[in-house]
Amino acid sequence: MKEQRDLPSYFNWRRLKAGVLVTGDLGGWALLKPAEFRLFAAGKLKSGPAFEALVKAGLLSSRLDFDALFTDWGDSNEYLRLGPGLHIIVLTRKCNHRCVYCQAASGAGKSMSAATARRAVELAFSAPVDGLTLEFQGGEPLVNWPVLKAAVLYARKKARKTGKELALALVSNFSLLDKAKADFIVENDISLCTSLDGPADLHNANRKFSGGDSHARAVKWIKHFQERRGTEPPGGPSALLTVTRASLGRAREIVDEYARLALPYVFLRPLSPLGDAPGRWDEIGYTPEEFLEFYRAGLDRVLELNLRGLPVKEKTAFLIVKKALGSQDNKYVDLRCPCGAGLGQLAYDVDGGIYTCDEGRMLARGGDFSFRLGSVLKDSYAKVICSEPVKACAISSSLDLQPACSRCAYKPFCGVCPAYNQAAQGGFWGSMPSSARCRVFMGIFDHIFERLSEKRVREVFERWLLRA
Repeated sequence: MKEQRDLPSYFNWRRLKAGVLVTGDLGGWALLKPAEFRLFAAGKLKSGPAFEALVKAGLLSSRLDFDALFTDWGDSNEYLRLGPGLHIIVLTRKCNHRCVYCQAASGAGKSMSAATARRAVELAFSAPVDGLTLEFQGGEPLVNWPVLKAAVLYARKKARKTGKELALALVSNFSLLDKAKADFIVENDISLCTSLDGPADLHNANRKFSGGDSHARAVKWIKHFQERRGTEPPGGPSALLTVTRASLGRAREIVDEYARLALPYVFLRPLSPLGDAPGRWDEIGYTPEEFLEFYRAGLDRVLELNLRGLPVKEKTAFLIVKKALGSQDNKYVDLRCPCGAGLGQLAYDVDGGIYTCDEGRMLARGGDFSFRLGSVLKDSYAKVICSEPVKACAISSSLDLQPACSRCAYKPFCGVCPAYNQAAQGGFWGSMPSSARCRVFMGIFDHIFERLSEKRVREVFERWLLRA
C-alpha cells in the first residue's frame, strides 16, 4: 500500500538568517530550518513542531482547515466589502512652518471655505460604512480654525442623524493652539497627531519655525493633552516622525525621546518622493540601505526598552505583526492589497477636489491630476467611487498582477502604492525589487521575521496585540 504524503499547498519562500520563511496566499506562515524546508518541499516532513506549524498555517494540502483559514482571511480583508472609512479633509495650504521635507508643498495658499467643508462632510457620510473617520489636515489646519470648528460640529450633527459611528482626528504642529482651542478639542473627542522628529536640535533643524522653538511647542501640548486625556490613543496624542539624512545614526536617541514623552508609538518612516523632498534629495535624502540600517537600530532599541518594561511600540512593526500574528486588518491603507486608494480612503483638497488618497492630492500640487476623482461641489459619491482612477489604483495595486510581488514571500502582508510609483517611476505600475520602496519594505520584513524567531521578542510582539 502506497504511503500517504503530506504535500505542500501553494507557497512562496525566502531565505533568512534565522531559517527559511514559507508563506501561503491566505497569510499563514512558518519559519523552518533548512533541513525542515527540504523535507517540506519534498512532501516528506512527518511530525514535530515544524510540521504542526505548517498544518496551522494551511501549508499542507492534505490537512487544510478551510473554515479556519477563510475566517482569518475574512477578518484581515473585511475592508474589501466596505467603502472608504477614512476621509482626509485639507482645510488650508497655509502653514507657519517650513519643513525641509514638506510633502504637501505648503506655505502660502488658499484655505477651504465653510461651504466646501460642509459638502466634503456630506460626501464622506455618503460612503456605505457604519463608521468613518474624518481627519483634518493642512498645511496647518489650525490656521483655518473657524472652518475646522464648523466642520466638526456639522459632522457630529450628521452622525447623530445617520446613526453612524464617527471618529474625528486632527493632524497639527500644535504651534497655534491655545486653551480655548484645546478645550474644544477635548470636548469634541478629537484625536490628535503631531510631528516629532526626535530631540530638540534634530526636530528644529527639520521643522523650521519662524515663531521660535517648534519642539518646545509640540512637547508643551503633548503633555497638556496627556494630563487631560491620558497617554493612550485615542485620548492621548500620537506623533509622526520623518527620517532625513540628519536622523541617520540617531535612531536610539529618537526612540528614547518618544519613550521619555510617554508616546505610545514611534513611526520610523522614510522620506517619500513627494512635495519638496525630491528637489532636496542630495541634501536630506539617503539610500534604502542607509534607511534600513537606521530602522534596524530603531526597532532593536524599541524591543530593548520593551524587555525592560517600557511599552513603546514601533508602528511599522506593529502593523506587520498585526497581520502576521493577529490575522487582522491593520487599517493602514498603504499595506493593503489592493491598496486603500479610493477603496479605503478619500482626500479632499481646499478647492473641493476629491482624490483617491492624500498622496494623490499631493501630486496634484505639482500639476499631476492622475488621482483626481471629481469635486464635492458637483459630483456624487457613486460617480466618485466608480471613476477610472479608483479602478486603475485597484488593478495596479493587486500584488497578484505584479510579477515580482506575486512570487514574494511577503505578499500576504505587503501592499503597493500607485501614487508612490507615479511619483518615483512615472506610472501606477512598477513595484519591483529595484524600487526604493520595495527594497525598504523587503529589509523591514526580513528584520521583523528574523526577530520573531526569538522567543522573548515574539512575546513582546504578542503583548503589543493584546494592548491594541
